[in-house]
Amino acid sequence: MKDSFLKIINVSKSFVVDDHNLLAVSDVSFEVADGEFVALVGPSGCGKSTLLRIIAGLEVQNSGEVDFDGERVLAGDMKAAMVFQHFALFPWMTVWENIAFGLKMRGDAKGETNKIVGELVKEVGLLGFENKHSKELSGGMKQRVGIARALAVSPKLLLCDEPFSALDAFTAETLRADLLSIWQKRKMTVVMVTHLVEEAVEMADRVVVFSPRPGKVEDTVEIKLKRPRNKRTQEFYDLVDKLTAMVRV
Repeated sequence: MKDSFLKIINVSKSFVVDDHNLLAVSDVSFEVADGEFVALVGPSGCGKSTLLRIIAGLEVQNSGEVDFDGERVLAGDMKAAMVFQHFALFPWMTVWENIAFGLKMRGDAKGETNKIVGELVKEVGLLGFENKHSKELSGGMKQRVGIARALAVSPKLLLCDEPFSALDAFTAETLRADLLSIWQKRKMTVVMVTHLVEEAVEMADRVVVFSPRPGKVEDTVEIKLKRPRNKRTQEFYDLVDKLTAMVRV
């Protein structure tokens, strides 16, 4: 593996539920290389999404630390872009305005913002939808906006929290291919939470397997299949079976 770009070091996180501490993730450690695509899998409720939010700086861990590109990630200091499961678009904004949001918050000049948004509209297949609002879009189109908004700030690290789980199978398959194409073109680092083992094997360089809650890293599996990956090969089926057996419920 290349030099580590992202380091998760002994991270634990608990929540207070009905006056009791609920441990979500416990002593989690793993590393991600620059340009690598890593998928996190595990049973429902094992803390995968919680960990992703900690990496993003949206949650505060109880112990441990996250180092990103040589700097420690602190709460509220979001160094990565994130694609959410349920799109998280601003309904009062148009497609164009949603994509431009991060650039405006960063203070980019209008001309540069328009250039970046225009290029992304084409790249993610939103040409002709720039002035639509979210209520006028299909689920797939909404997630294309979410991906474009995340990419607009040219992130070194893209975090994806089950980005295709709210979509129909055909749309999800199309967007998986689109995201892989964007990742390979931009050479960014991606960490994706998924509940589908097949999706992890199709997309990732490595798969980190979590135990049931409290989530701990049980194992890491390298996916050495050539890209683009053929999901009908015996090698693909064998990896899916291996990882499925590792995900305890």
